[in-house]
Amino acid sequence: MTKGLDTAGRDLVDPQFFATLEDLELIARTAVEGFLQGLHRSPYVGFSVEFASHREYLPGDDLRHLNWKLYGRQDKLYVKQYDAETNLDLHLLLDWSGSMTTASGKVSKQRYAQCLIAALAHLALMQRDAVGVTLFADRILEHIKPRGKSNQLEEILEALVSTPLRPHAESATVLHEVAELMPRRGLVVLVSDLFYPGEELFSGLDHFRYQGHDILVFQILDTLERRLPVEGAIRFHDLETGEELVTRAEEIRPAYQAAMDRWFGELDQECRTRELERVTLTTEEPLDRGLYNYLARRAHDY
Repeated sequence: MTKGLDTAGRDLVDPQFFATLEDLELIARTAVEGFLQGLHRSPYVGFSVEFASHREYLPGDDLRHLNWKLYGRQDKLYVKQYDAETNLDLHLLLDWSGSMTTASGKVSKQRYAQCLIAALAHLALMQRDAVGVTLFADRILEHIKPRGKSNQLEEILEALVSTPLRPHAESATVLHEVAELMPRRGLVVLVSDLFYPGEELFSGLDHFRYQGHDILVFQILDTLERRLPVEGAIRFHDLETGEELVTRAEEIRPAYQAAMDRWFGELDQECRTRELERVTLTTEEPLDRGLYNYLARRAHDY
């Protein structure tokens, strides 16, 4: 579907506008277009493009393929890669449990995550990479193997809009089962709010690392969840158990923010220990901007 891309407008990047398969595809394409336009304006674009066609030197690599100019700028040895080397398997893992339905505004975490997965799949296929998707809660709900075929995006989008969400089921132990479905080394991208016991979550991610996968985590949070920026009476509804609690936001805000800060600190520490990359996005942030900011920061770090 390409109709309307030239005049769709930047507001279509907002996930609230999609309800059908066609709308989701349009948002994915529009988000990627905006993201690519951002890269073209970026001071990092030269290095980003150049780095995409190189990898770090490994003992035994042909010295004729060394890029000495890149070495002079980065003080590291890189060798040129060719098409057969640069294509990868991209495994997109989407948390499809009850907590993802949280929506204090117009966009739920579930819808935002759907659009992010669609955009990443579209971007990967543009680069001729093989991409697959796994939706999970306390069990695997849908698994599409990585492929680069022409109708792969359509199959992925169909799964995103047709797979029922599991409202009262959540367990990170299922990540071990998912890892066993991915024997070939690739890039694993987890999209989740990460509302799991830390031991369960990182044990599952360790399984992917043990199998040789690179791992990237996109943490999706509702705007309200991070700092609780409201006043007056507030109702908390546990989307996993159905329990409810009514209190006043100003009374619990200090303790709430302290608990969130501790949780973020624990996540940061565990990710640093494992050299995992975690990117936090809130549902008020346009998809293309989130993708651009992440890759611009990554290029700067390199």
